[in-house]
Amino acid sequence: MPDQATVHRIAVLGTGRVGTTLARAFARSGYEVIVGSRDPDALDEERRGQLGEVAVAAFSEAVAGADVVVDALPGEHAVEVVSSLGDLLDGVVVLDVANPLDTSRGMPPTLLVKDTDSLAEQIQRACPRARVVKSLNTVNAAVMVDPGSVGDGDTTVFVAGDDPAARELVAGLLTELGWRDVLDLGDLTAARGIEMWLPLWVRLMQILGTAQFNLRIVR
Repeated sequence: MPDQATVHRIAVLGTGRVGTTLARAFARSGYEVIVGSRDPDALDEERRGQLGEVAVAAFSEAVAGADVVVDALPGEHAVEVVSSLGDLLDGVVVLDVANPLDTSRGMPPTLLVKDTDSLAEQIQRACPRARVVKSLNTVNAAVMVDPGSVGDGDTTVFVAGDDPAARELVAGLLTELGWRDVLDLGDLTAARGIEMWLPLWVRLMQILGTAQFNLRIVR
């Protein structure tokens, strides 16, 4: 099992705002980072510019040899894409930051899965030999990589996964991003509650008029 000292290569699946923001942040931390895209040649010039020196490749090429794979895909496509990677993910830590948002009936979105299941658990079932950890989906992309931008950095991020060593590894990556309060919620069933925070997050964003906020667990 890789530990923090052996994480060299990180693959980020998804070329949206979350994927590009995380890819740049991990690259700044000194990791070899590659972004996975369904069609790398279709990536527009603006997005390529945002990625700077970070390479872009097809999904399977991006994850080959990666120590950590970040799922930053739209939730509706995450299971399909991640499961298509098959044994390339055997033993790999999959950091799932996606949310199972359903916008088919307009805004605000509902959840594609909830209560008795979660997107993270669906990914784990589709890739049983991967080591899935849920985290970072409770904040927007800017806060993910700069937790000090809200609440003086004294807010909370969660991790959940069935593999304790994988949770510890992800917690280490979060610490490198600046997170000081990483709360381990245990096995992957905790992802249900983490993902169900999103409807309240959306309402708060509407009321506050900004996505630059987070919660703090006071104990």
